[in-house]
Amino acid sequence: MYAIFRTGGKEYKVSPGDVIRVERLAGEAGAGVEFNHVCAVRKRTLTIGAPLVENAKVTGVILRNARAPKVRVIKYKRKKQYKRTRGHRQAFSEVLIKDIVTA
Repeated sequence: MYAIFRTGGKEYKVSPGDVIRVERLAGEAGAGVEFNHVCAVRKRTLTIGAPLVENAKVTGVILRNARAPKVRVIKYKRKKQYKRTRGHRQAFSEVLIKDIVTA
């Protein structure tokens, strides 16, 4: 059994028991979350939404909120004495998928 859902501008394929990293969610560690934008569900047969599956949701629990390692972004122009360095750390939430519910 698996589901494909959308959150944070990305789509994720999950099964119960999976741990995934998604864009930072509002809520503390241990809080429950529901993802209602379910694009497809497979239990015995595959159900594809148009564009979403009716009355389907994916439930989970936030394990932690953290930030990814720093990515360095460098701009450089040769012979022009120009160089800029910036860093970026993306915020994310780790979510444990509990259940896939369809009605």
